[in-house]
Amino acid sequence: MQNETQIKELVKEKYGKIAREGGSCGTSFCGDVTNIMADSYSSLEGYNPDADLGLGCGLPTEFPKIKEGDTVIDLGSGAGNDAFIARRIVGEKGEVIGIDITPFMIERANKNAEKLGYENVEFRLGDIDDMPVKDNVADVIVSNCVLNLVPDKEKVIKEIFPTLKPGGHFPISDIVLNGQLPEGLKESAEMYAGCVSGAIQKSEYLNHIQGAGFSNVTLQKEKKIEVPDEILLQYISRDELKTLKKSGTGIYSVTGYAEKPAGAKTCCGPACCN
Repeated sequence: MQNETQIKELVKEKYGKIAREGGSCGTSFCGDVTNIMADSYSSLEGYNPDADLGLGCGLPTEFPKIKEGDTVIDLGSGAGNDAFIARRIVGEKGEVIGIDITPFMIERANKNAEKLGYENVEFRLGDIDDMPVKDNVADVIVSNCVLNLVPDKEKVIKEIFPTLKPGGHFPISDIVLNGQLPEGLKESAEMYAGCVSGAIQKSEYLNHIQGAGFSNVTLQKEKKIEVPDEILLQYISRDELKTLKKSGTGIYSVTGYAEKPAGAKTCCGPACCN
């Protein structure tokens, strides 16, 4: 697989293409895998079809204890899908900040916000492992199928901790593994962009969250993802496919929940604390 800088450029290139063309992942670079993972948003209030590019792997806004007036940050906000659902809950007194590494996604999300007349929804260009926000600013942080695209997952989770206010929490939907993938899948840039080969072990994912200082770490939802054989065979042989199926390795969509303890303190300089 490529180095960290190359991976980030790959993600920006592929997801920038989606933002420009207005389609979902499709067969153009990740074998339609994200469409298999996506859950339906149509029953959630605040859902806007123009902002739904079919790139998620869960419904993080289905679970969070978001309240009116809260400040919510959406990591990897894309065209604004989860941000707009959060806006429906926080109302005019709250604030929603979306962060995305892809300029074309930011442009598309801002156009959607303008059409909806949301003045308290802002989209910022930036890397979620070095967020363009102050510490202790968010009541809730959400994210949908994004951490698996980041080379250093532990760094992002550690970045989430100071960004949350003491007592704040996060629901994050993402892809994790139970078992090992064949080398052909692990080394595929296409499957990385499709949210598969960049995923880490479920146990490692939970350990990163606990290690960052979060409490009440739970899985609110877990769903096994069945990738069709015809997609897998683009990257591995039939013998490797048989071995994979016998191994019990599973690809899972999970929604994790964790809280920043109410008494937690974040050290920072005078420029970043309120």
